[in-house]
Amino acid sequence: MEPCGARLRAQRREGLGGVQEQEQRYSGEGNTELHRAPDLEQWTRHMEAVKRQLLEQVQGQLLELLDWAMREAVQSYPTQDRPLSSTPSESKSKTQEPPLGKRKVFIIRKSLLDELMEVQHFRTIYHMFAAGLCVFIISTLAIDFIDEGRLVLEFDLLIFSFGQLPLALVTWVPMFLSTLLVPYQALQLWAGPQTRGSWTLGVALGCVLLAAHASVLCILPVYVVLKHEVPPASRSVLVFEQVRLLMKSYSFLRETTPGTLCVREGDGVWAPSFSSYLYFLFCPTLIYRETYPRTSSIRWNYVAKNFAQALCCVLYACFILGRLCVPVFANMSQEPFSTRTLVLSILHATLPGIFMLLLIFFAFLHCWLNAFAEMLRFGDRMFYRDWWNSTSFSNYYRTWNVVVHDWLYSYVYKDGLWLLGGRARRAAMMGVFLVSAVVHEYIFSFVLGFFYPVMLMLFLVFGALLNFTMNDHHTGPAWNVLMWTLLFLGQGIQVSLYCQEWYARQHCLLPQTTFWDLVTPRSWSCHP
Repeated sequence: MEPCGARLRAQRREGLGGVQEQEQRYSGEGNTELHRAPDLEQWTRHMEAVKRQLLEQVQGQLLELLDWAMREAVQSYPTQDRPLSSTPSESKSKTQEPPLGKRKVFIIRKSLLDELMEVQHFRTIYHMFAAGLCVFIISTLAIDFIDEGRLVLEFDLLIFSFGQLPLALVTWVPMFLSTLLVPYQALQLWAGPQTRGSWTLGVALGCVLLAAHASVLCILPVYVVLKHEVPPASRSVLVFEQVRLLMKSYSFLRETTPGTLCVREGDGVWAPSFSSYLYFLFCPTLIYRETYPRTSSIRWNYVAKNFAQALCCVLYACFILGRLCVPVFANMSQEPFSTRTLVLSILHATLPGIFMLLLIFFAFLHCWLNAFAEMLRFGDRMFYRDWWNSTSFSNYYRTWNVVVHDWLYSYVYKDGLWLLGGRARRAAMMGVFLVSAVVHEYIFSFVLGFFYPVMLMLFLVFGALLNFTMNDHHTGPAWNVLMWTLLFLGQGIQVSLYCQEWYARQHCLLPQTTFWDLVTPRSWSCHP
């Protein structure tokens, strides 16, 4: 036993780089076996750690290699409807996109929640949320029966929120037609005759058409909402379509204009097909490509399931607002203001606020986008990543909404960095936060009908600060808990302050409304 133990210790010293240890020798075979047992356990733990490190390194290198091979294969594959250019690829790439960062590559893949739903343990969490909706319905029925002696589900909040929805849909028609016809026609004018005079006239006419198109998208929905006093949910339909069509128009022109101006063959210039542009306007992405990976068939039961889940989320949100927010904030503006009341209202709003965040994520980013992706056989379903596992806000911002993040990264961050010569990355990142914060605040102001820069401050000031302080260097469960805690508090602040301002404007009406009254929070002064 002794010679074997000596050889084992010698081998371990060589494998671990000469780790020194002392061992007291005992007489007897039983004592030697008892002493070698802890050493064997330590050696086993060390080898398990080495195995984990080796697997992580191999997995990371393999993923990088596969991503690189996939990008090379996709970029080198000739597009079906596009003739191969005789222009050298180097000059063409310099014109079409900045040589910084990666280009978005679309591949066929399922949404993360669809993959997780195949696991029974995760599906149980989904069942818990469904049970919560059932509890809200039972609670509503019980309260109505006790108070009024009848079993009737009232949807007053839902009916009010979606009032004048037909008017919003009619307003959407000219917005969509303008987006469908004007950018594509402007591109055709820019790709027109090659003589200098006629081409300059075509460029000028195209710019005039685009200015008119931007005016229609920016002015028409605002005019309709202000004139007819459209309720919040119908307003959200208009503002989301307004922002979506503007972002798609910009992406289409940004991706196709350089190629149209540089790639010339014979008498004409290459331009994308109208069918590809029409498909792009409906498919769930904001990055234009001539072709996208497509699935082989349409699962109509999957489409119906996602639309039904989105509708249930809307009902769920109405129950949450009606049961957890309206009773608390409806009369709050008629009570004397105090710091204690404000803090308690924010803490009370954290639970409905985080519920609303999860419902918006599941209803829109998963159900709605997956339903349209399935109907259009759009293959790339990565509309989000595992943002719930984030240990930093920088990772949360990248993974929460991949659709919008790809647009901001491609056309704000990457183009801004290109204009700055590849320097000042923090300035480019602050530009992304500025654009995102302004658009988010515009959406909130459009939907609610007043300007109260809560979202602007939370996103631009605190969001940017957390992005630089809670970065990707922080890992571990404690940072994920901190991220969720700050999300809870942030959602509570938004729900509390916006609800207070909404009811303050209902209770404290002004005889005349000036511009200053529109941008001044009324909840600060609407108290007895």
